[in-house]
Amino acid sequence: MKRLQLTPGRAETQILLDQMMFPEAPRWRDNQLWFTDQHARQVVRLNLQGESHVVAELDDLPGGLGWLPDGRLLVVSMTKRRILALTDHKLSLYADLHALASFHCNDLLVDPQGRCYAGNFGFDLHGGEAQAPAELILVGCDAKPQLAAEQLIFPNGCALSPDGRTLLVAETFASRITAFTVSTDGSLSGRRVWADLNGAYPDGIALDSQQNLWVAAPNRSRLLLVKQGGEILREVIPIGDPYACMVGGAAGDTLFITSSETDNPEEARRLRSGRIETLTL
Repeated sequence: MKRLQLTPGRAETQILLDQMMFPEAPRWRDNQLWFTDQHARQVVRLNLQGESHVVAELDDLPGGLGWLPDGRLLVVSMTKRRILALTDHKLSLYADLHALASFHCNDLLVDPQGRCYAGNFGFDLHGGEAQAPAELILVGCDAKPQLAAEQLIFPNGCALSPDGRTLLVAETFASRITAFTVSTDGSLSGRRVWADLNGAYPDGIALDSQQNLWVAAPNRSRLLLVKQGGEILREVIPIGDPYACMVGGAAGDTLFITSSETDNPEEARRLRSGRIETLTL
């Protein structure tokens, strides 16, 4: 296990699981960590002893995860621009986003009412296309999709305030966290900059118990704990480049980090450098 020397403002992480292709979208539920191994096309759950179990296998790249109030697991089918539901160990179509998403879908947030927010790339990231704005899509409790917000720059990880009134969205290539006010029907308004990250690209995000935001910034090879307004409260340098994070654990005091040495699909499959890292907060 690779160890990092501690320096002021930095912390050491531990490896819980390694040798994956490209882990993403970590979620804490039922005392286990759930995540997708994107280029292995799997949904995986992992206990704190490092024992993993494949929950579902897709015929597409899996993106974000979430759960409906009835307990069904939802997973994004990225290139097909769909949300799938897992029922009795079988995946089926829950919502088709193809008419609204301008390119591959990515992360997913499901709120306590069962409404979904899904981002997308907006352009062919790995194919060399020019950057283009994208949409955030709202899927209502009736599973019908609609536009929630437009003109976002690679809307990616999302986080919802505990009162359900504020949605935070990582605009990766705009290097900012954007906030929206959430109405009772799930629609969004009051778009504003929650934090400017000064060149750090936010990917996955997670709120802590103080409502500060953990941000995985792979282009800086670190995680940032950010206060509203943009103040950086803490920096953590993990072993690999971090792409997403989640606060969980039995006492809610563990930061789970998905990391990799590359986000290039071919290299990710070849290197299998994906890890789940942990940090005690």
